[in-house]
Amino acid sequence: MSNPNLEKKLQGVLETIDVANALTEPLTDSIENLLNLSAGSMRSEEASVIIRDGENGDLRFLLAIGKVADQLRGMKIPSGKGIAGFVFSSGQPMAVADVGQEATFYDEVDKQTGYSTQTILATPLRHNGEIIGVLEYVNRIGEPPFEAFTPFEMDKAALFADAIASLVNAYEAAKIFRELGEKMLNDEQETAFGEVRDWLKDIRATPEHREMIELALMVREIASRGDNERRLCQELLEAVLKFSESNRETSFLNF
Repeated sequence: MSNPNLEKKLQGVLETIDVANALTEPLTDSIENLLNLSAGSMRSEEASVIIRDGENGDLRFLLAIGKVADQLRGMKIPSGKGIAGFVFSSGQPMAVADVGQEATFYDEVDKQTGYSTQTILATPLRHNGEIIGVLEYVNRIGEPPFEAFTPFEMDKAALFADAIASLVNAYEAAKIFRELGEKMLNDEQETAFGEVRDWLKDIRATPEHREMIELALMVREIASRGDNERRLCQELLEAVLKFSESNRETSFLNF
């Protein structure tokens, strides 16, 4: 690399992207595990987490479990469409015993997947008072006709939604973090990417970069264990930073 400033910037960008990637995978695993657990408790055959997609009110399937889970992931629902769209815009949960009798039902998803939705429960995902998505349970385990979801199950679904919403919010924050790093990298591509492509491949293999990722994961693990651990971790990191700054000042004076 002939440009030290560019090298330093790209290294920081790459670290941003890799830390975000290291954070998002465990979060999606945790969301999927909780989705499986909640679907079992609800005796639901299919369940999905649907999140906001852009600023126009569109929705997108983030994760799903069940027979057509792979087809659902990434599929979009236009703004205001379907039961999910109603729940997202209104903030009100909704249980439908027979979607064939429900005017708001958006059948395009069934058409694309070949699945037959008959009964559904949808509840909003809220974080800090903001609706960030929808949690859906579809049909029951077993054969139709399916038993309708009950008011008690709507309350239970809201509890699962609270836990899932926290994970979804963390996932979205990490994704934004990654996208910011990728955008910064793309900006550099216009003038210098050809020069640094090989260097970008090499840096991920350096011990310093691996140690940085491992440190980020250790901090995440400690911080997830509780408030006391989080505070202790913060205090330790602040002490290390002060020690480093003190050493730097001392070295400068000695020089």
